[in-house]
Amino acid sequence: MQGKAAPSPDIPVVMVGRVGRRRAIAHMNLAAAKAGLRLGQAVAHATAMVPGLVLHDLDAAGDDAALQRLALWAQRLYSPTVAPDPPDGLVIDATGCTHLFGGEEKMLVNIRQRLAKAGYTATLAIADSWGGAHALARYSRRSVFVVPPGALGVQLRDLPVAALRLPPDLVQALAKPGFDTIGELEATATGPLAHRFGLEPIRRLDQAFAREREPIEPVFAPETPRAAKIFAEPIGAPETMARYLTELTVELCATLEALNLGAKSIDAWFYRVDNRIESARIGLSTPARDARRLAKLLCEKLEMVDPGFGVDKMVLAAPGAEPLAYRQDEARLGGDKPAVADLAGLIDTLAARLGPDSVYRLASAESDIPERSVRKAPAIERPVAYSWPVDWPRPTRFFPRPEPIETVALLPDQPPAFFTWRGSRRRVRRADGPERVFGEWWRADAELARSRDYFQVEDEGGQRYWIYRDGDGEDAATGSQRWFMAGVFG
Repeated sequence: MQGKAAPSPDIPVVMVGRVGRRRAIAHMNLAAAKAGLRLGQAVAHATAMVPGLVLHDLDAAGDDAALQRLALWAQRLYSPTVAPDPPDGLVIDATGCTHLFGGEEKMLVNIRQRLAKAGYTATLAIADSWGGAHALARYSRRSVFVVPPGALGVQLRDLPVAALRLPPDLVQALAKPGFDTIGELEATATGPLAHRFGLEPIRRLDQAFAREREPIEPVFAPETPRAAKIFAEPIGAPETMARYLTELTVELCATLEALNLGAKSIDAWFYRVDNRIESARIGLSTPARDARRLAKLLCEKLEMVDPGFGVDKMVLAAPGAEPLAYRQDEARLGGDKPAVADLAGLIDTLAARLGPDSVYRLASAESDIPERSVRKAPAIERPVAYSWPVDWPRPTRFFPRPEPIETVALLPDQPPAFFTWRGSRRRVRRADGPERVFGEWWRADAELARSRDYFQVEDEGGQRYWIYRDGDGEDAATGSQRWFMAGVFG
């Protein structure tokens, strides 16, 4: 990537490769396409058509390496099963992964936004097949396309035949008798089609329409520790799969120990005899290579693995493995310090069963605004030095959305004498405050003059509440002057 030195998007740019002995266009930007250039066109002809055309020699090896790195990046973030889809794409098996991002469309939007930050413009599609997603991502007019289950045929029929990943010479041969769209090719009898053009168009049609499975061979970084086993006869019984999965986990942990590494996550692939690959992933709160604990976590994932008619290969990999530093427990060796409970195993078990986003701890954040002073933190994260103020206690139950209340107050700096909350009127017997909290002007200009006055109040029944007025009670610029229930003590 050229970064700031890159030419303007309005300037036609092409990548020059070779077709036989002649130099031809291998890739081009949108400006070059709008100028009338086409892939495979001779460079001499292209430069005559478009004055000022920018030429760059194609670096096929560099492009392949960059695509490999991009696949490894996607594998860490989105799915264990990711592979390059040359020359300019990735294929991701998103089965069982989309819910982590709030759904299929939100996952695609997340990928597109991350790629945009890195300087890439991407179009993405989710479909029932690799071939279908490939065609829609490259030839539909949508930047994000999610095909509902069973609707793939309707979406593919109007796309050009080139979307089927056929060789250019075969696409040209199909165009001569009038096959311009996938729908026209799909409507043709397979016998005459195979007799005239061979089996390749039929195979690509079957793959695009999900009639034939395409296995996605996941990418591996050369340094990734892994273990694999090929079976002479397919296996499918849960207890058999669990036994071999445990054996592979022991082998993987031995590899990690030899490298003095610990796994932060482990990906498992199960290669079925019908050319389909099932996958599972476990995440760990801290690097580990305890084979017994890791095997238990992996075996729990077998409930989500469909072996089909049998599995003939298993692969385990530990991407992103980190150096594993053992910590000496002084209490067990007779030291004065108390033993520190190791909760990593419990946290990993809960995360595997409930989902990684369901296990966390609450931590303080540097903000005086109560809603912003609490954040979700990784369950294993050490507490930070910053904490909530001790002079003004905070309620044990804090409402994420303050609830409006009706009050009777005498003066701006005085607590209310009565307030009505959730349909019940309460008389204030004791109160402490106000604690004035100002808006954080460095976040937004609208908070420059904002303020809140918080009070701790106790009703006649002894129940204590945390209420506040939005504003200082006098100046409308400081807030709405309405009262809210922020939390409950005890």
